[in-house]
Amino acid sequence: MAKSIPEYSQIDVQELRESQFPALQRLIRRVYERSRFYRDKLDSAGTKPEYIQNFTDFSHIPFTVKQELREYPLDYMSAAEEEEIVRIHSSSGTTGKPTIIPYTKNDVDAFTDMMARCLRFAGVTNRDRVQITPGYGLWTAGIGFQSGVEDVGAMAIPMGPGNTEKQLAMMLDLKTTVITGTASYGLYLAEEIAKRDLRDQVSLRVGIFGSERWGEKMRQRIASILNLEIFDIYGLTEIYGPGIGIDCHDHCGIHYWSDYFYFEIIDPDTGEVLPPGEEGELVISTLTKEGLPLLRYRTRDITRLLPEACSCGSPYPMTDRILGRSDEAFKVKGVLVFPGQIDSALMNTPGASSEYQVVLTRQEGKDCILLRVEGEPDVAPEQTAATCRQNIKRVIGILADIEIVPQGGLPRSEKKTRRVFDQRVK
Repeated sequence: MAKSIPEYSQIDVQELRESQFPALQRLIRRVYERSRFYRDKLDSAGTKPEYIQNFTDFSHIPFTVKQELREYPLDYMSAAEEEEIVRIHSSSGTTGKPTIIPYTKNDVDAFTDMMARCLRFAGVTNRDRVQITPGYGLWTAGIGFQSGVEDVGAMAIPMGPGNTEKQLAMMLDLKTTVITGTASYGLYLAEEIAKRDLRDQVSLRVGIFGSERWGEKMRQRIASILNLEIFDIYGLTEIYGPGIGIDCHDHCGIHYWSDYFYFEIIDPDTGEVLPPGEEGELVISTLTKEGLPLLRYRTRDITRLLPEACSCGSPYPMTDRILGRSDEAFKVKGVLVFPGQIDSALMNTPGASSEYQVVLTRQEGKDCILLRVEGEPDVAPEQTAATCRQNIKRVIGILADIEIVPQGGLPRSEKKTRRVFDQRVK
């Protein structure tokens, strides 16, 4: 039976929908008046705030892309005065120059509110003890989780990343009930707990994981080892950080906070807005952000808006879980492949575990793809490989070489797991 979410049961779905366009108009007026970047951008497009009278008009506003956040100085991008900025965060810079994001006091409060909502969606209460393993400092996740935990009234255990020995010691000593972090580190901790025969000594009941795209197979594996319920939290540093959406107890999609954001799905190639149910790139506009509001920001995340209401009773709309990023996709044998498609194939492969590596090479002028997959114990590797090969062909449409390795045979990570290794000459 679906668990209700009483905190939000009084929110009217229609009111949420009707509030979005007036909020968009306020956003456009704010950025036009207070951000030199957006005033120049809208003027160059021949657009002024008073021209935007409906969602169709809004869909003609130019996109904002990450490269712009990297290239332009903060005082040109920002829509707040320097004395209004109380905090800055930064992206990791793993795919280029880090982006600096300013926050006003209202932005910090909004971030806290969203994180607290996510925790409540996962059933966290003031009786929980939440171990926070994401990084602190310039990264958003550590302090974001902590502020949400404190807002809920739960106990924050601010561990930060790594140091697994100390993580496990604190988990046992403080009887941690909720673990947060990347799914990769969640799996690593789960396997260490099992290896050390500590499963009967831990008190975990909830896991909240994000910061990377991960599949249902990994969720099931962590949950089966630790006997806990796992939630997928979504976010981007450029928007606020983690916490702009999370799945509920029904685990059928990511609820996002439509009083804080306007979501669109576009065709990544043409920029055309797609209807609910169609898969494409997620574009986000921040409805209330003050420090660095974003108009039609291209996230590069591939998903779809789910048209149906969730059976959990929440009024907040949903996206599907993230299939992958458009800049993480790779082309092999003329086919564009997203990591989420591999997860889907593994999900339907008996004997395949959650962990895999993709190795791309070119031999005699032709693309070759090798998929290394961890096999579950007591299942014949040959049988698993044959079924996996069939499922890859069915889901993606290509033939791949499959190598089954023992469970635990692929590297584990305390951060994000690298899965694709492209060894082709560029």
